[in-house]
Amino acid sequence: MAIQQIFSPLPGIFYRKPAPDQPAYKSDGDAITDNDTIGLIEVMKSFNEVKAGITGKLVRFLAENEDAVMAGQPIAEIEV
Repeated sequence: MAIQQIFSPLPGIFYRKPAPDQPAYKSDGDAITDNDTIGLIEVMKSFNEVKAGITGKLVRFLAENEDAVMAGQPIAEIEV
């Protein structure tokens, strides 16, 4: 098994939940498919979904909820 990273497509604030009172999209150890949403990036009050883009097991998040992220920054590691 190999580890691959998911990168932030945009600079902004990374959210692991669709809303503050909702559960996280995915957690460490979850199985994911390439079309699964793993979080949101907020840019100027616009929310953009971050898709996994790969099928495997979510090893860990490298960015926490509400962290500021840069475009191209790794935000999660996936075991494929």
